[in-house]
Amino acid sequence: MAATRRGIGEQQRRTARWMLAPSLVLMFLVSAVPIGYAIWLSLNAYSVRQADLSVFVGLTHYLNALVSPEWWEAFRQTFFFAVVSVGLEVVLGVLLALLLDRAFRGRALLRSTVLLPYAVLTVVSAITWQTMFEPNFGLVTGVLNALGLPGGDLVWLGEPGYAMAVIIAADVWKTTPFVALLVLAGLQVIPRDTYEAAALDGASRWQAFRRVTLPLLRPAIAVATLFRLLDALRVFDLPFVLTRGANGTETMSMLAYQELREGRLIGQGSALSILTFLTVMAVSLLYIRYAGGNIRDVAEEK
Repeated sequence: MAATRRGIGEQQRRTARWMLAPSLVLMFLVSAVPIGYAIWLSLNAYSVRQADLSVFVGLTHYLNALVSPEWWEAFRQTFFFAVVSVGLEVVLGVLLALLLDRAFRGRALLRSTVLLPYAVLTVVSAITWQTMFEPNFGLVTGVLNALGLPGGDLVWLGEPGYAMAVIIAADVWKTTPFVALLVLAGLQVIPRDTYEAAALDGASRWQAFRRVTLPLLRPAIAVATLFRLLDALRVFDLPFVLTRGANGTETMSMLAYQELREGRLIGQGSALSILTFLTVMAVSLLYIRYAGGNIRDVAEEK
């Protein structure tokens, strides 16, 4: 009987592989061609006036980037943005999901309302936040001035530190609903009798959350964190619209764009793009390596 089950399971897995193969091949081709072309561009130096004139320079562009203080500053600023914004989004997303999971009148309307920021285009969201922090007529600065609080006369997007704070706030406002949606899906599959058993054992609400809800939510939180972390490390649109990368907000993607499009340094810009891609891939592999082990542990405990 056990051998029969193993045989059926192996046949199902083989069938699944064949069914997924066309999609995986198509995804590989769609991804591999642009990446391969970018790698080729990064290995050549191109004429500013005639891009079709190129000289093979090998890894020169990569070495120039790795010894450049601009690259490491953009690297540091990108990771600062990613860690702070994703950390806030996960905490707020879990709290929001817990609220939306409770039964109360108007819950469906509240769920639709809190998801609206995620539906807004990022560029539109960035322009809105830019307007809110305008020194003369912005909503935030106007409220601060009316209440007599500091910061009303501050050029938020023109000051290092404050500019990054605005970008982080804009990102948290827009993408916290995404995290909340994934966590809410995780909450929906937790058996309710688990909470009943915890209550019979005398567990308080906090103990039930810490020892029942949070461990069972770890897979959903891990997936949401991974998606948001990879997206945050590639951030481009928010700093591009809000500050153009000025005042301590230049990210790795912004630096690659400025070299490639504005500086017309095709080889150097392509090398920076590949370095950004490799950084994101390295982070994803490290995260999956460690967070994936936690997810398997939780599955085995179930």
